Amino acid sequence: MTGVSKQFGAVRALEDANLEITRGSILGLVGQNGAGKSTIIKVLAGIVKPDSGTIVINGQTVGTLTPASVEKLGVHFIHQDRLLVPTATVGEAVFLGNELGVGPFVSRRAMERRAADLLKRFFDMELPAGTLVKDLTTAQQKVVQITRALAQKASVLVLDEPTAALVKREVDSLFAVLRRLRDDGIAVVFISHYMQEIEQLCDRVTVMRNGTDVSTVDPRETSIDKIISMMIARDVGEMFPKRSVSIGAPVLEVSKLRLGGSFEDISFDVRSGEIVGLTGLLGSGAKELVQCLFGLEKADGGSIMVEGRQLSLSSPVHAVRDGIAMLPEDRRAHGVALGLTVRENISLASLDRYSRGGFVSRDTENQAVDGLIKELSIKTPTRDALVRELSGGNQQKVAIAKWLSCQSRVYVLDEPTVAVDVGAKVEIYNLLNRLAGEGAAVLMLSSDLLELVGICDRVLVVYRGELAGTFSGPDMNSDMLLAASSGARSIAAGVAA
Repeated sequence: MTGVSKQFGAVRALEDANLEITRGSILGLVGQNGAGKSTIIKVLAGIVKPDSGTIVINGQTVGTLTPASVEKLGVHFIHQDRLLVPTATVGEAVFLGNELGVGPFVSRRAMERRAADLLKRFFDMELPAGTLVKDLTTAQQKVVQITRALAQKASVLVLDEPTAALVKREVDSLFAVLRRLRDDGIAVVFISHYMQEIEQLCDRVTVMRNGTDVSTVDPRETSIDKIISMMIARDVGEMFPKRSVSIGAPVLEVSKLRLGGSFEDISFDVRSGEIVGLTGLLGSGAKELVQCLFGLEKADGGSIMVEGRQLSLSSPVHAVRDGIAMLPEDRRAHGVALGLTVRENISLASLDRYSRGGFVSRDTENQAVDGLIKELSIKTPTRDALVRELSGGNQQKVAIAKWLSCQSRVYVLDEPTVAVDVGAKVEIYNLLNRLAGEGAAVLMLSSDLLELVGICDRVLVVYRGELAGTFSGPDMNSDMLLAASSGARSIAAGVAA
């Protein structure tokens, strides 16, 4: 891809960008959100038509591309958004557009059987025959999406944030598959914000910034800090900003909370000025725990208190009223309203602050919204731009700004930095420090163990529905958290705070 440019309204997404993918190699593609990574891939996928530029595939210069024509040329995509039909079965999703059968008759049984074979071969995973896509977890949907591409014997495989929702075992399995494909002569493009993965997997790395490629380097010869500096055009400094905050009295108190089939007798507190981490493997119950705290799930027993008041959280409305805010993992589905503007999203949960007699004061609202846009460095043409037009990281910031506008006492964040670039991660960490510094209680669910060690005062580990340990202090490290998450209770007992 040579000299590719694309402009959306006032936003120039690509400007003379170049991308070269070679056979039998894995190319990492990195850059901050909004750097142009997803746009150049969507141009290659035939989803976005470029304003200018040349594309050559296997020596053939191609003109107008469509998703169907580019797949016929051997280029297959795993997009960041899970483009799957929710009412399709696993077998139907894997073979969509390439259905198995005899003559005009489609054989669902054959597709389900073949899909099961592929899942077992590539991921050592079993999903019940006939399971609908909408009933799968985020990780399982990503695996189905990857399996669909592998089933078509692609010559070029492009993966956009494929590991964002995968646990370590699934990531290791995927990497083994990608290395095997590379050794078979397939070209792989791997887009990720996880720099350790880029260093571990890729043969070359192309760095994008402000809509163009700034360098292509060998990660074995170029440090990760140097690559990050190219991405953000400044020195990395400390990844996890330091803070000095006095820890106060408990703000959130959870006692003997239980939810049948998910977790039992969970007790902990989060104090004023404190950032507490929460982690656990998929199915551990950690996800359901944070959902109970926001009224998305109704606990079967136990109590939740905020500043000494016992709450009855039957819905998110009650949670917001009682001073609890939650940032969901899937920002596009649950964190923002894509069809509304940046202004409307930010003020959505706090309109009463800008209203008098049932009428919204637009000047007051605009002043508050502009302040949050500036504070969070949200990249948007105007406050009235649609959120769907922003990059993923900036959508995440809009979701955070919505709850900052509420001035809540407890902030519950579910994977706040998933699929967010390094620069935006640091900005989110600074924001968490600011919230803690203002006396709020922050509870952060994350599968990034290095992140938890770097930013949190304490970390709670949930294993099979029970609190396996509480970790804190200078000796806390990611190995301890991983061991406790996997059921190594002796380690958890030895360092529990």
